[in-house]
Amino acid sequence: MHQECEADESILRISIDAKDKVRLGKLSRGGSSRVETKALDHDFYDETITPFGLFLPENNQTYLYMNETFTSSDFIVDCIEDFWKSNKDTFPKVKKLLLNFDNGGENSSRRTQFMKRIVDFVEKEKIEIDLAYYPPYHSKYNPVERVWGVLEKHWNGTLLDSISKVMGFAKSMTYNGVSPICQACG
Repeated sequence: MHQECEADESILRISIDAKDKVRLGKLSRGGSSRVETKALDHDFYDETITPFGLFLPENNQTYLYMNETFTSSDFIVDCIEDFWKSNKDTFPKVKKLLLNFDNGGENSSRRTQFMKRIVDFVEKEKIEIDLAYYPPYHSKYNPVERVWGVLEKHWNGTLLDSISKVMGFAKSMTYNGVSPICQACG
């Protein structure tokens, strides 16, 4: 599927995944930082945020959505719809989206809410969608996973004590020389 996508400009490949929840607060994140900081010695936190990404391997562009609530099937499709609504004019030749997922429960093709929302999106936008899932325990091959590694390294050792700080670090990172487009949700 990926080779077909590379050879056909009417297909846009999008690698999609949510990162693990990030605890917000004056918590020690380990790692190294050149800025001396004082962290709490116990991991008490009130808030979390979950980065959710859509990565376009063809042009190294990342779209990050920061989710303050649970990453549900509805949230995933809302992000796909938002991305397409904002960017479809950039891809005038695209007639099909190839969506790469790992085997998460909220984006499973057996999940009726996810499939209902995807079908509604297809009918509304008049576009084809292929769902391509990586096998269990092989999500490391999903290209968006590399973005998460760069993000982790970028904020390594930093106290992530607010949503604005997380957003600031996400906006200032680069993956293959390209900064992500970020927005808060939820």
